[in-house]
Amino acid sequence: MTTMTKKADKIDRLAELMQTSEVTSGASLWREAMRRLRASKMAIIGAVIIALFVLLAIVGPWLAPHSPSAQTWRGEVFANKGQFVGARGDNWFGLDHLGRDMFSRILVGARQTLMVGVVSMLIGLIVGALVGVLSGAAATLGGRTGERVDTVIMRFTDIMLSLPSLLLAVSIAAVMGQSLTTVMIAVGVVQIPIFARLLRGSMLVQGSSDYVLAAKALGIRKKRIVLTQILPNSLSPVIVQATLSLATAIIEAAALSYLGLGNPDPAIPEWGVMLAQAERFFDNEPMMAAYPAIGIIITALGFTLLGEAMREALDPKLRG
Repeated sequence: MTTMTKKADKIDRLAELMQTSEVTSGASLWREAMRRLRASKMAIIGAVIIALFVLLAIVGPWLAPHSPSAQTWRGEVFANKGQFVGARGDNWFGLDHLGRDMFSRILVGARQTLMVGVVSMLIGLIVGALVGVLSGAAATLGGRTGERVDTVIMRFTDIMLSLPSLLLAVSIAAVMGQSLTTVMIAVGVVQIPIFARLLRGSMLVQGSSDYVLAAKALGIRKKRIVLTQILPNSLSPVIVQATLSLATAIIEAAALSYLGLGNPDPAIPEWGVMLAQAERFFDNEPMMAAYPAIGIIITALGFTLLGEAMREALDPKLRG
């Protein structure tokens, strides 16, 4: 009995030592990645764009010079017989078709756009990560039951991935009804198979690593290896994908709002809804569509630049 206790204590000490080594290695990897990110112009530009967008979304409603829903200059717009009022002192971006201040609507709409993108990404990330962990753990632990579970989950995700993302999102939104919550759920569901497959593949790669083989040789339980070793070391690509998915979520959410599946209240500014409202007046006043479109493009570009820079910084093949 004493011999078995000593052996168990030795295995635990070796496991703790190995885990500490992996943590140190992981910390070194992230330190090296941060150093590369600080030296990357692409990462700096992306981070600056994201920081400005987040700051705008937070303080925008307080910076707006006018109420975004008030039709203060409605009479002036109708008096001009369809001739829109352009940029001027009181209205930096001019007026929309109902006499509302475009600059104020752009500022306030940034918060709605950010909220939709972040919530959609979190839905896809959390649910997709749970599915990916279940599938990856089943495949890593082995056994017939594990293989069957992994196969069923992956075939289901393959079916979801075979459908065009925007078509799937539109179908979900059409079934659930018109609302901002519907848009967030629809875009989030589209992201689930991406995160699930990515995390599952990363876990399979980590499962064949030397430290996993060493842990198995020491007799450490497979479940403990998966939770304390494989999973933490598999999260790097998922974090990168989350950044890239924010850009995709913002674009797809704007597309659903443009198709009329977003917020049913047109008085509440959101960049996708503003694009839909501007479509009818594009010939007379293209800037009504240009302002929210430019905001969406620049914001998506910022997340894409930072995500690509993170991917390169964490790629071991690109580390010198």
